[in-house]
Amino acid sequence: MKPLVIANWKCNPTILKEAKRLFNSVKNGIKNIKNVEVVICPPFVYLPALRANGAQDCFWKEKGAFTGEVSPSMLKDIGCQYVIIGHSERRTLGETDQMINRKLKAALKEKLKPIFCLGETQQEREKGQTSNILESQIEKGLKKISKQEIKNLIIAYEPVWAIGTGNPCDIDTAQTMGLLIRKIITKLYSLSISENLRILYGGSVDRKNATDYVKEARLQGLLVGGASLDPKEFVQLIKNVSKT
Repeated sequence: MKPLVIANWKCNPTILKEAKRLFNSVKNGIKNIKNVEVVICPPFVYLPALRANGAQDCFWKEKGAFTGEVSPSMLKDIGCQYVIIGHSERRTLGETDQMINRKLKAALKEKLKPIFCLGETQQEREKGQTSNILESQIEKGLKKISKQEIKNLIIAYEPVWAIGTGNPCDIDTAQTMGLLIRKIITKLYSLSISENLRILYGGSVDRKNATDYVKEARLQGLLVGGASLDPKEFVQLIKNVSKT
């Protein structure tokens, strides 16, 4: 299974010209790399111009009177293959586990591959609640998602306290969390499904620590935020991962 590296541009950059420059710099920089799968998730407004293969969110309805929302079928129509769902920054804005569950179901119905984000806050971590939080997020997020459907789903462990802080999760903890997620998936589905599920790490990832999460923590890829906005940094990160 190829490592999967996903770039989450978030609300960046602010002009299309810069988005094209960034996108093309990365595309040209990795054109000879065949053993890493790369997904770029720019803001919605840039998706058609870049023909990017990933989006940062979606709604749970196909169409209708939902001002400001973008449906999975719209993303599918313009060539998206992946969509990030449940990112902590969306949760902070009020997105619930139930909303995330509806979005995951809608994305899977359209044959998109959701990147389902999980993670605990610093306060939850300090209280020793990490395991309970992850189990709750997984159980509620995957409610009534079938064994067949989950095969197209990717999980990203992104501890909230590590996102954008420059304080990444240590490798041993990342590996432990990956194993915990597999244990929960085994309980809900099966060992076979758990073993074949892609689990990624995200949170202050850069070119220096990227390979450790794949090689040492034995995770199947990365969800990259800030480092994905620097084409030289991101291309080197991908090159480093390709050598694992």
